[in-house]
Amino acid sequence: MSTVKAPLQRRINAFSSRVSKIKEQDLYFYLQKIDSLDGARVTIDGESKVMFSSYSYLGLVNHPRICQAANKATDELGTGTHGVRILAGTTRLHVDLEKRISEFMDTEDSIVFSSGFLANVATISSLMGRGDAVISDKLSHASLIDGCRLSGSEFLWFEHNDLDDLERVLKDAEDKYRGKLVIVDAVYSMDGDIAPVPELIELCKKYGAWLLVDEAHSLGVLGKTGHGIQEHFGIPRGEIDILTCSLSKTIPSVGGFVAGRQDFVSFLRHTARGFVFSAALSPGAVAAAKEAFDVIEEEQWRISRLRENIALFTSGLRALGYNIMNTESSVIPIITGDEDTTLNLTMLLHKDGIFICPILPPAVPRKTCRLRANVLASHTEDDINYALDCLKRAGLKLGIIGPEGSRGQAV
Repeated sequence: MSTVKAPLQRRINAFSSRVSKIKEQDLYFYLQKIDSLDGARVTIDGESKVMFSSYSYLGLVNHPRICQAANKATDELGTGTHGVRILAGTTRLHVDLEKRISEFMDTEDSIVFSSGFLANVATISSLMGRGDAVISDKLSHASLIDGCRLSGSEFLWFEHNDLDDLERVLKDAEDKYRGKLVIVDAVYSMDGDIAPVPELIELCKKYGAWLLVDEAHSLGVLGKTGHGIQEHFGIPRGEIDILTCSLSKTIPSVGGFVAGRQDFVSFLRHTARGFVFSAALSPGAVAAAKEAFDVIEEEQWRISRLRENIALFTSGLRALGYNIMNTESSVIPIITGDEDTTLNLTMLLHKDGIFICPILPPAVPRKTCRLRANVLASHTEDDINYALDCLKRAGLKLGIIGPEGSRGQAV
């Protein structure tokens, strides 16, 4: 191998060596093949497991109405589109979905992208540029961070959910940059806590900044009727400049969207490279997403059930002595500390029939490794209690928790 190529190959070799070591210890839990789905249970290699790593927070991923809508659209318009949206790829279904999203999110307009990741990257990199500043929460999602980097703007950040630190950054940036955009997650995907959006709005107004809020993990979860962060805090229409979201979590499809003022959405339709140069979503995916918004509004019992399940699981974990941080959502971080403990806890739970995924660096900081448990409306009370029993046995065995709910040595 040439000396020019050697550095890149060494990087690949180092990664491959790490993965091989984990696989040899039977501690590799990624890319598992799910053969079938039944509510909150999945079958893997012939074994049924309770799913605690799904993003289908309201249990809609195999909803009969949504599946029927996808099949009908495929029968009528085919499995793909004629190209990119701005040329031949827009169907009546795409237009109907964007109208439905605007109604649900209480915005003037919306635009659908082929992934939630792309929606964030394309939006930030299209709106912001040289001479501007993007100001992100330190724990914002990777898609938001990548959008900031690709924009060419000055990339600033503030400590997680720290309003004083954000004001310090905004004050310092006040006369240095033309445009300013503050970026946060409504619900943080690794910690499960909620951004203080009303206070963020006031700070942005004070310093002349726009505010972008990613609702990937809050839509269908927050708000009395599951309409997200605006409903949760009672925020009036238009106070948040940009709302972005995934269509592959609570909404059981694929894609992502951006919602906001009509003039801004029109700007994205004609300038966002991730929209102009990316193929349109398939008719089946579009129809499934639209039907899902209707199901959320018509089957409100799912939101009540989800909240009951969250309360049961979080209270049980705290009683056992687990550190679950300040979660207020379906995302429950179970802090384990080091990588070996995390992988061994995962192994014990998988053997007991609990499908849950370990989260390791660089996704989270060192010494904060965790299991990320996602609570679903489709979990039964027995599912939750069984998971708690398994976590008790495994946690005691590994020393993560102590007897009678005390903290173990591993955390």
